[in-house]
Amino acid sequence: MADHIESVLTEKRSFPPSDEFASRAHIRSRAEYDALVSRARENPEAHWEAIARELHWFKPWSQALDWSNPPFAKWFTGATTNLSYNCLDRHLTTHRKNKAALIWEGEPGDIRILTYQMLYQEVCKFGNVLKKLGVERGDRVALYMPLVPELAIAMLACARIGAVHTIVFGGFSAEALRDRINDAKAKLVVTADGGWRRGQVVPLKANVDAAIENTPTITGVVVYRRCGNSIVMKAGRDHDWGEMMAAVDARCPAEELDSEHPLFILYTSGTTGKPKGVLHTTGGYMTGAYITTKWVFDLREEDTYWCTADIGWVTGHSYVVYGPLANGAASVMYEGAPNHPDPGRFWQIIERHGVNIFYTAPTAIRAFIKWGEQWPAKSDLKSLRLLGTVGEPINPEAWMWYREVIGGGRCPIVDTWWQTETGAIMITPIPGAVPTKPGTATLPFPGIDAEVVDKQGKPVPPNSGGYLVVRKPWPSMMRTIFGDDERYKRQYWSEFPGCYFTGDGARRDSDGYFWIMGRVDDVINVAGHRLGTMEIESALVSHPAVAEAAVIGKPDDLKGESVFAFVTLKQGQEGTPALRDELKAWVVKEIGAIARPDDIRFADLLPKTRSGKIMRRLLREIASGKATGDTTTLEDRSVLEKLRAQEEEE
Repeated sequence: MADHIESVLTEKRSFPPSDEFASRAHIRSRAEYDALVSRARENPEAHWEAIARELHWFKPWSQALDWSNPPFAKWFTGATTNLSYNCLDRHLTTHRKNKAALIWEGEPGDIRILTYQMLYQEVCKFGNVLKKLGVERGDRVALYMPLVPELAIAMLACARIGAVHTIVFGGFSAEALRDRINDAKAKLVVTADGGWRRGQVVPLKANVDAAIENTPTITGVVVYRRCGNSIVMKAGRDHDWGEMMAAVDARCPAEELDSEHPLFILYTSGTTGKPKGVLHTTGGYMTGAYITTKWVFDLREEDTYWCTADIGWVTGHSYVVYGPLANGAASVMYEGAPNHPDPGRFWQIIERHGVNIFYTAPTAIRAFIKWGEQWPAKSDLKSLRLLGTVGEPINPEAWMWYREVIGGGRCPIVDTWWQTETGAIMITPIPGAVPTKPGTATLPFPGIDAEVVDKQGKPVPPNSGGYLVVRKPWPSMMRTIFGDDERYKRQYWSEFPGCYFTGDGARRDSDGYFWIMGRVDDVINVAGHRLGTMEIESALVSHPAVAEAAVIGKPDDLKGESVFAFVTLKQGQEGTPALRDELKAWVVKEIGAIARPDDIRFADLLPKTRSGKIMRRLLREIASGKATGDTTTLEDRSVLEKLRAQEEEE
């Protein structure tokens, strides 16, 4: 970890909430916001308890927070609840019973709307399907599906019966799916024949078949028919979703689960090759997802809300399914690519469904800019009243384009910072109360104690770069890395004793606003998705021709960072264009298309420290064409000259 993080970005523009927006907001003024923050700071447990009481609990808690064994938090101890009940059952005795819960559009253009009553019945039926297949409380269920309502139904059904879901993004390969199934020791896989992406079928069932050749804990596979592509159904193991649903009852009472009952495991890339299973539990996660959705998006009863994330990522867990449904919102889901059949697809969806709140990634915004203003201009976007961004810091000019072109200059932008590990949004504007500035996530959410510190853990002065930490526990925090408590303590809590270290660099400006400066480790952020360099390196080295590989993120105008690989070949192998293409395809097979290297450079040797560690910082500088910094720990300086010369030739 570096002693100092340099801060280079300055931004003077500021946009206060409009009187019209603030007058109808949940939190209507800076004074009201400051009072809320002050109360939360003085008594954080009472703050979170007041929020939790807005939800349904079968049995109340005896203690808000048990922090007797840090860093292992327990929230709302002694209480029982059920997140599926809070997302469904509690709305059925209100006017929301016949309100749209999910508004779904498939890539080919098919549309389905499920009301809260309809969704409840589907979830109950699938809960009974899971039980029929032997799934019990605490069992893990792997979900590997396209972005269809059935994925949300399967999640909610798992939560309903106390099973623990682990969703694997449908873009991951069979090998990546296998590794996650085995780490979680999943009992069942729920998948589909395929999913649509840019007019092509992603062969999900075929990937599952390949994955579970080496997954000893799997006892069955449930297959939803989405695309009608040809698949193999193995008798006794594979079950048809439609047939199973037709044979069960639509009554499945929600299990009364302990507040700390495991809800889901979500795998996120780490700096070692082994993916980490981030474990979240029920009551605290529910509270965080619920209140952040309500306050950050200023959710109103009549809103149509659209978060464009895939449910395979944590943003989809918290802000497509659990947060919106716990609030009784109408949540839009879209299956396919934003530019299929043309780059106007997102804007057509906004017009068609009257979307009021639109939450997407800076990567997508940069793509929209590249495609041109003529595409949003073809659709009526006047229904929009709030815009949001998630996944990575947004550069100020993309923020301004988003505000002016998509928001018509009238929509506040909530630029949100959070992580898979935090469960819910941590740093964000509250749109009716906090003035925004292009490029900053502004201030911590009420009740979150975030700070920027130096290497000794002391707060740094304004406009100085440092390390982003959270100093007090919060309800939606991860509880551990599944099966590896020691790794959890070491990775998140050892760098700054008593604090959660986010792994990000940041600074605070003179107004106290947080500016996120990106990762300080070797995780790269490609199109809003965090990928561990070690996973990609491991995939490359598994190729018979490769001796060693180092992967870095290279700045990319569209994706934020692109995957750039330096590869050393085994003796007798030649670095040909054909091999370069073969290695790119190899990574896709091993991990998935999202990790495909944009560029591969063949190198005789890689720059290393005397202890043998690859100096990725130097490789980043070479790839970016920058002058090389401190090389005092470099073992062989001639390596750098060779790499620089090769870069100039290319």
